[in-house]
Amino acid sequence: MPQCLCVFQGKILGLLFYLFDKKHREIAFKNLFLALGKKKTAVELKKTTRRSFIHFGEFFFSMINFSSVGTSHRLKFINVEGEHYLDDALKQNRGVILISAHYGSWEIAPSFLSLKAPVNVIVRPLDNPVIEKMIQKIRMNIGAKVLTKFNASKHILRVLSKNEMVAILMDQNVLRSQAVFIDFFGKKAAATPGPAIFHLRTGAPLVPVFCIPVKQSKYLIKIMEPLNFTSTGNVEDDIVKITQTCTKIIEDQISEEPRFWLWFHDRWRTRPIDPSAED
Repeated sequence: MPQCLCVFQGKILGLLFYLFDKKHREIAFKNLFLALGKKKTAVELKKTTRRSFIHFGEFFFSMINFSSVGTSHRLKFINVEGEHYLDDALKQNRGVILISAHYGSWEIAPSFLSLKAPVNVIVRPLDNPVIEKMIQKIRMNIGAKVLTKFNASKHILRVLSKNEMVAILMDQNVLRSQAVFIDFFGKKAAATPGPAIFHLRTGAPLVPVFCIPVKQSKYLIKIMEPLNFTSTGNVEDDIVKITQTCTKIIEDQISEEPRFWLWFHDRWRTRPIDPSAED
């Protein structure tokens, strides 16, 4: 199916979800108000909420379409910015930790990235096994190798030692027992410390990557300069610092074009135990 037709069908699907999924529509608006309420009017926030739903419908159909065509065809729709940063990171021969978010068209990125080195994507399996199997097949067809987040540490260390890449989306809420609390749009959010822990343990550079939809059904893969941190000897402080730095990069990218982020995820659900640490 032509990519432009997939995009059109996806927009319709996203709009339908916006109109009929009241629960997630309200979560999205609440999150947008929390993050951008001081900068945008209620009308603007409502518009961004609707556009976010439409974008993810569009993205879902595009992802399915991408998985059904060959690499050479997919690359016709992709432009890359900052490719040399990834090349330099891989030259260190320590593997690469790709930092990204549920932003834009993140599932499309392995189409290009996997040409550099294997891309191992850390995911949480969906509750529905049928849909999970379908999504996993789509990811693999696009170029990703899938690792579930449960008990993944050994596998992550192994693939990094082989100079492969590990992609971690670190913009979602996690359980308090697994989290470090950092600032995200001015409010404390529970974030995974995984990228920081693996960076400190292996020395693998942290490379922020975002895949952004652009005009004419094309995509821009934006690869940013690798992040390298020197240990201070205080592991807990180092983990918080690294996680905060990565989260700020994600926040800045979301701020550039808010409609591309997953606002209907309940990002601030887990709260700190100490109320004084809230903000």
